[in-house]
Amino acid sequence: MEDFSAFVGLSRPTVSKYFNDPQSVRSKTRDKIEAAVKESGFRPNMFAVNLNRRRSNILGVIIPNSTDPFYMALTSRVEVIANQSGFLALVLSSDGNPEMEEWAIETFKSMNVAGAIIAPLGIQSHHDTLQALGKTIPLIYVDSPLDETSAFVGTNNRQSFQLIVDYLCRSGEPPCYLGMPPVNTNAKTRQLAYIEAMQQLKMVPKVIPVPDTDTWDFEKFGYDETLRILNNGGFPSSTVLCANDRVAFGAIAAAYHLGVKIGHGADCDLRIAGHDDHPLSRYACPPITTVAQNYNEIGRLAMQLLLHKIGEETEAKTSFPGGERILLNAEIMLRNSA
Repeated sequence: MEDFSAFVGLSRPTVSKYFNDPQSVRSKTRDKIEAAVKESGFRPNMFAVNLNRRRSNILGVIIPNSTDPFYMALTSRVEVIANQSGFLALVLSSDGNPEMEEWAIETFKSMNVAGAIIAPLGIQSHHDTLQALGKTIPLIYVDSPLDETSAFVGTNNRQSFQLIVDYLCRSGEPPCYLGMPPVNTNAKTRQLAYIEAMQQLKMVPKVIPVPDTDTWDFEKFGYDETLRILNNGGFPSSTVLCANDRVAFGAIAAAYHLGVKIGHGADCDLRIAGHDDHPLSRYACPPITTVAQNYNEIGRLAMQLLLHKIGEETEAKTSFPGGERILLNAEIMLRNSA
């Protein structure tokens, strides 16, 4: 920075001011610096700069799986809004591993990030480490909350399951429930939401017992469980509601493997529905009936809440009358699987 200041012929404070906010210097000064940047190829070391700041312009994002289209869509929205607000969103994946999640947290601490958005592993997460981080910087949880009090933006599971259960009961045999591995709080809250929705309709809930495993390979889990169930007498209902679309992918594949026809026609053997409206669910065979999480809105509100907590003004100047726990209603997507 000293060398570049001498090269451009301006004081270091002026040059630093430009790199912190180009609009904060006069247009002639800005033009001069930008011409010198182009000629010299100079770029400040943003990590070194951020270590010296009281608050950096880096925002951390931790997700459990970098290849899952849900998290890809969510982080894409977060990155766009961060860039528009003058921040860099740095995305790290825990890859379903609590040790990797803790490493990501420690990495963000060492980089002096201004705040973070985290899709936690949940049950496997090192809660003490996350709670300690939350005492030093603002944290927003997405997808599943860490606990009952943490700032969170996600889908209202009670509303979404009432929606899908009501449809399935009105359009055919009431659904049994094929859950997900208990890797985060969604496993429990979605099962309870299913039970509550069935009871409200005066129906008997039928929860299928599943093994207590910590796998994030939901497709294989759904495939293996459906094979096991179909090979041992079948489901207790001709309608199966899966905890998420990825479990439904596996269930549909297993049914196809055994020659079981999926759909809601008279010639079909089994209806299978999901939850989330995974980006690939409309391209499954058959396309999956599900309820849609609004990925873009989750990302937008999570970013606005984070920027609000770190003291940044947002264009929308969104207020959060419900506090720091924002639950979005889902929308039903009727397709051929159920």
